[in-house]
Amino acid sequence: MSVVALSGLSQEKLLEWYDEHQRDLPWRKTDDPWAILLSEILLQQTQVSRGLIYWKRMMDTFPTIQSMAESSVDKVLKAWEGAGYYSRARRLHALSQLVMLPSSKEGFDGSLPSSRDALLSLPGIGPYTAAAVSSIAFGQPFACVDGNIRRVMARQHQMTEPSNKEVQSWADEQLVRQRPGDWNQALMELGATICTPKKPQCHLCPVNSSCLGRETATNYPKPKKTKVKEITLWTCVEFDADGNPVIHQRKQDGLFGGLWGPQLIEGQKPGKNGDDDFVGIVSHKLSHRAMNVHVFVSTEQSQKTGRNPSNLALSVLDQKILGLVRESGKGYTPDTKS
Repeated sequence: MSVVALSGLSQEKLLEWYDEHQRDLPWRKTDDPWAILLSEILLQQTQVSRGLIYWKRMMDTFPTIQSMAESSVDKVLKAWEGAGYYSRARRLHALSQLVMLPSSKEGFDGSLPSSRDALLSLPGIGPYTAAAVSSIAFGQPFACVDGNIRRVMARQHQMTEPSNKEVQSWADEQLVRQRPGDWNQALMELGATICTPKKPQCHLCPVNSSCLGRETATNYPKPKKTKVKEITLWTCVEFDADGNPVIHQRKQDGLFGGLWGPQLIEGQKPGKNGDDDFVGIVSHKLSHRAMNVHVFVSTEQSQKTGRNPSNLALSVLDQKILGLVRESGKGYTPDTKS
């Protein structure tokens, strides 16, 4: 592949555009590596509008790496509640604890490392995050590659399926070494706000003169097909004498690891107890799963001890299940049973 770098003039135009039109995001107003790292990890699988909410919540709860390292993983998961992809929160907690270790124990003496290679050694940090944090927080000359940058590159060169290696090579060639963090963010901002997947605004693009695909932009790149697995689950929610649901903490390495919720049974419908009421089906989609949960509720008081879910970290799916049960008015409650 022969890829011609954008001209210096186009690079200047893109940086000027970014300086003038960049979105007003709080992590762009700080040089705190922790705040920048947190934003990058959150935005991996979360839209910016929602990411803002969770970033502010996480920064309020854990303003420093040390504050997270000294907290339990349960508290981290609770603060992360609703953001999804909870393995990110568990790995972030592990990262904070490793960073706080002294260098004699293979830690980093409480400071987030500035080099890309050192960042890559931390839990949950991949090539993109390492390049983003090292360039944005520390001014290191490393080029990022994410979905936005891949799309800009593919349209610039009319490529339907550029390989990861080709995109990285292109990004490396484009990098403005004097402003690596701003340049990486400018390319990503262009992809997020102008060079969008479905309705690109090519007439507003500061580098449209060098774009070979601008007349048929939506043809590039070819969308990646995601296989979604349909899963049927069953659950029966019980309540104790105080009206608290019987929920348990799931294994750390499983689906919704470390979060709390009622038992979910996959596959064959379990034998229905005569004291259970069917209240409905809850549908929930993840990136590779589409789940349909058949929800029952027990009309008898459980002999098990329930828990107040407001004090625990629950997935959105579990919140939906408990919300459906509460709204149904069925099942055991202290108001109707002695």
